[in-house]
Amino acid sequence: MSPVLLLLLVSTINVGAVLEKGLPRREPRRLSCVRCCGPSEQPISIISSRYTRMSSDPAYSVPKVQPTIDITILKGEKGEMGEKGYPGAVGKEGERGLRGFNGRKGQKGQPGPQGHSCKQLYAAFSVGRRKPLHSSDYFQHVIFDTEFVNLYKHFNMFSGKFFCYVAGIYYFSLNVHTWNFKETYLHLMKNEKEVAILYAQPSDRSIMQSQSLMLDLQEGDEVWVRMFKRERENAIYSEESDVYIIFNGHLIKPAVE
Repeated sequence: MSPVLLLLLVSTINVGAVLEKGLPRREPRRLSCVRCCGPSEQPISIISSRYTRMSSDPAYSVPKVQPTIDITILKGEKGEMGEKGYPGAVGKEGERGLRGFNGRKGQKGQPGPQGHSCKQLYAAFSVGRRKPLHSSDYFQHVIFDTEFVNLYKHFNMFSGKFFCYVAGIYYFSLNVHTWNFKETYLHLMKNEKEVAILYAQPSDRSIMQSQSLMLDLQEGDEVWVRMFKRERENAIYSEESDVYIIFNGHLIKPAVE
């Protein structure tokens, strides 16, 4: 072996020895002891123990997650309408509301029927009797001899009847004076039918007795007064100087205006 090779071999051995002596030797790492269990406990894994220690540390706490469910995803199809339920109890009456606005003006109405150019839509009469009257027949027509008002001569003084020329609603009144100890019994007639009665029983004192009513008359109807005799004597009293028997009537509303 040459001297150079020997020299290099010696140098390498020395350097390795020096390095081995100069560097500190590292001891093997030992694991720390962890309590696993007691005589009556189940063993706990090291990973579970470590997770428990990390969970109690705020730095390693796991945030709580609140799941959110989208209802629209879980919503099904619309069902059929159910049966109508029973009505509920009636609530309390509310306060009266404010007055509303005035409505729109209505349309113009259709023209009415053509009127009578020569016909007057008025009628009125007032007649009286100055002579007393005793009933001699079962029915006796009362004739009047005094004319107070007779508009358009609708009341016939000879027949003692009012003739209706204007159809409509009429008001009539009859006033008489009874006779002492005699019965007073009269009918207010419409055509041939009695529609009202004026009656007074016999008395030792004479009194004024009256009757009134309204009638719906058609053109051509007649209204008049008759006496009705029963078992007793029937009479009405009057004097030439005074009028105690009066028959009145007038039109209130014509059928066609």
